[in-house]
Amino acid sequence: MREAIGKALKDAMKSRDAALTGALRLISAAVKDRDIEARGKGKERATDEELLAVLSKMVRQREESARMYEEGGRLELAAKERAEIEVIRRFLPSQMSDAEIRAAVKTAIAESGAASAREMGKVMAHLKSRHSGEMDFGKASAIAKEMLG
Repeated sequence: MREAIGKALKDAMKSRDAALTGALRLISAAVKDRDIEARGKGKERATDEELLAVLSKMVRQREESARMYEEGGRLELAAKERAEIEVIRRFLPSQMSDAEIRAAVKTAIAESGAASAREMGKVMAHLKSRHSGEMDFGKASAIAKEMLG
């Protein structure tokens, strides 16, 4: 993943695409920050799963910012945030559809042995270990509550 981000950044710089270059620099900085944090914990560098979590968080932050900009009538800033989201999503696995999330939650409930809403943690841990970066865990949580409740 690091190599793909680095190559994309070099290509964007060569093509003089300022918006793309800026978004890729933000991604690269976030990856480096996570690697530095990992070194502080005794690891050589962050795992791909940790990087997927960072990128997913970046998408969520930008979606929230874009929504706030739209509510405030700042459409040009909202468009910039949405463009950055598209760049970040290039490095994330494709997202699961609602039907796929529902099926994964059903499987996680069966495999974890969860029988009630009090055991949601088991289900969510199972989903996060298998579908990190592929699924909206907010939706998955709501579906799990519905199925367990």
